[in-house]
Formats: sequence, structure tokens, C-alpha cells
Amino acid sequence: MTRQEAGFSLIEALVALAVLAIATVGLMGAVESHIDSTLGVQNRTTAMLIAQNRLAELQTGAPEATRSSVEMLNRQWQVSTEQVPTSDPDIARVAISVGLAGKAPLATLDGFLDIGATR
Repeated sequence: MTRQEAGFSLIEALVALAVLAIATVGLMGAVESHIDSTLGVQNRTTAMLIAQNRLAELQTGAPEATRSSVEMLNRQWQVSTEQVPTSDPDIARVAISVGLAGKAPLATLDGFLDIGATR
């Protein structure tokens, strides 16, 4: 065997390392994108849970239902509630929007309240 056939040269090893480095950079971009996507799903799920909690608070008449901000998962969430009358005077439609404080809503929930019992 000649010296050229015996194994990898330094240049071949460097080219192989360069190819691996380029592939790793692409893979890291995909991983980062997946992490961002997962965080978005977590935020939307948390916002929907907060909206469902707020609807339950409104339906039970809990005093917590008047708060406009909630802390969950060590983050501040902004909750806005809009109550609209319906054709039935004993029922009101309520729209609840939840988002991170100072940002656009991540979840919106519509529900109905029995307001006839409060008269």
C-alpha cells in the first residue's frame, strides 16, 4: 500500500469536519424553531385555561372575576371580558380574551351567563 491509500489525509478530515459543522448549524436552527413552536403552544394553552377559569368565575359569581390581570406560570396575563346582552333578558353572552401583559390576545373564549338570578 502506498502512503496515499493508507488512510485519511488532514485535508479530508478537515472537509469532513466542515460538512458536519454545516449540518449541525442547520440542525440547531430546526431545534430552535421547534422550541419556539412548543413555547407558542404552551402560551396558547395557558391562555385558554385562564379564559376557562374566568368563565367559571363569572358563572359562579366569584369575586376574582373582576381582576384584569392574572399571574400564572410566573408570567402576568391580561384578561379582558366583554358582556353583551342577548335576545333573552336572562342570558348574557360573554367574550373573554387572554394574552400576555401588553401583547395581543392568544386565546378568546365565548360563553353565556345566567344573569336572571341576579335581578
